[in-house]
Amino acid sequence: MPVLHALPVLTVSLSSTDLALLVLVSLIGGIGITTIGPGGVLVTIALYAFTDLSPAAVAGTAIVTHVGTGLVGSLAFARSGQLREPATQRLATVLCVAALIGTPAGVWINGQVSHTLFGVLLALFVMLTGALVIARDYYHRHRRNDRPAHLLGAMPQAALGGGVAVASGLFGVGGPMLSVPLMVIGGFPLLTALAAAQAQSIVVAGVGMAVYLAQGAVSWPLVLLTGVPEMIGVWFGWKIAHAVPARPLTYLLATVLLALGPVLFLRA
Repeated sequence: MPVLHALPVLTVSLSSTDLALLVLVSLIGGIGITTIGPGGVLVTIALYAFTDLSPAAVAGTAIVTHVGTGLVGSLAFARSGQLREPATQRLATVLCVAALIGTPAGVWINGQVSHTLFGVLLALFVMLTGALVIARDYYHRHRRNDRPAHLLGAMPQAALGGGVAVASGLFGVGGPMLSVPLMVIGGFPLLTALAAAQAQSIVVAGVGMAVYLAQGAVSWPLVLLTGVPEMIGVWFGWKIAHAVPARPLTYLLATVLLALGPVLFLRA
């Protein structure tokens, strides 16, 4: 059985099957990040389900992977033009500043919960995300064309970014998990929301990585094992987002998240 030695003290023993599942889930998670926003939480779920890491190590390891995915995603959306638009850049700036405050708060909350409570909270978070994905799609399809595109001002944007950052720091997920559905519900176009969320995820992951590293709660071998396929998935997801209707993928991911919630709750 392969043994992964984390730096500096974490040691994780995984079967070959679990290693393969971690890689596969990470690849799928990366695709989900740039196609519809949610996706990164799949890495957190896999680390919680397939390893015996503590809540801090699960979140710390997962959040480090989002440094790479955020960079790849941001470069992809800059290349396609969305992240070069002034309105998108203003939105991304507000979200990033809010993340500087919210992420450390989420990491602090993580340190206060037990492994069981973390599992329960993760289950609730996963089901909430699945419901938001469906709500986002419903709102996007039924929104009137004569309504203004941007309904959220700077303060609501900051509140949204801060709240998302708290959840990101707590669970080790990237900004797109919650911010994309909430921004679309708030009136932003999907690609604008995806692009701004990628930029925020860099700040969330960078700040979260620094705090979790200070706690010694990062497994570097698992970062590589999950982060590399996740970044590959982000790149392919960006291509899919521009070429394939997102609705089938949206409902597939939402269904998976809603189904995983009760499973995580029973495992907690």
